[in-house]
Amino acid sequence: MTTPQTSFSVSRRILLSALASLPVLIGPLRPISALAQADALPSWNEGPTKTSITDFVARVTAQGGPDFVPVEQRIAAFDNDGTLWCEQPMYVQLAFVLDRVKAMAPLHPEWKDKQPFKAVLEGDLKTLAESGERGMLELVMVTHAGMTTDEFAKIVSDWLATALHPRFKRPYTGIVYQPMLELLGYLRANGFKTFIVSGGGIEFMRPWSERV
Repeated sequence: MTTPQTSFSVSRRILLSALASLPVLIGPLRPISALAQADALPSWNEGPTKTSITDFVARVTAQGGPDFVPVEQRIAAFDNDGTLWCEQPMYVQLAFVLDRVKAMAPLHPEWKDKQPFKAVLEGDLKTLAESGERGMLELVMVTHAGMTTDEFAKIVSDWLATALHPRFKRPYTGIVYQPMLELLGYLRANGFKTFIVSGGGIEFMRPWSERV
């Protein structure tokens, strides 16, 4: 199952408002092995940005120094869409919603004549965008409700195993930003707890964040 390749505009406000009925993820990412300190950020260009990061970590981890931060107080929070993984041509959770509507459509023949479902099934992204906040909320509630947490997690995991980004033809778990993954690992290797803060639903976020 694939998502439409035509880009369309759904504002962050509309999508996040629709997802506001779902829990926001503020959770720790799983630990990974420490990166070699000699080249902790190999994908980062040499320059003031990379230097400011490594200098900051050196200062806050230097015990006895004026900027030292105890391990239990080292926390780093990261945005998700557009920071850790792609957000174009649409938010990944929105792509999931569209595919999920199509998968559920055989059980709901009435959707063929009912908006915003009709727009999704016909690939009419302009009409879908025009449905605004109310339309997105209806889609989110239909595709995210009426099941247990474990059932939803399995649906998301199964989707992630097969869904491909419309441009790059790669799994969404492979459309992540390597420099940011390196930064996450570098911070963890220096005693930081890392968290994702996102407008996406926690149960949608958890399966993919645990994979990457």
